Amino acid sequence: MSDYVFPLRGEYIELHNLLKLLAIAPSGGAAKSMVAEGAVMVDGEIETRKARKLRADCVVRVGADEIRIVREESA
Repeated sequence: MSDYVFPLRGEYIELHNLLKLLAIAPSGGAAKSMVAEGAVMVDGEIETRKARKLRADCVVRVGADEIRIVREESA
């Protein structure tokens, strides 16, 4: 089980890109397949939209892994 905190730089990140960036999925194609198969939850509900826009305060769960999206603080 891993807990991640992802600092969001822009307005949003697409779900499949997040999974790829954090190496939860080995590739973009694998990330899209995971989402399509219903293996990913966003805010407690199964998400099947691979390009779901994730914004600050979203919580993503893949198996035992949990990712919290937070707004990046500007320096």
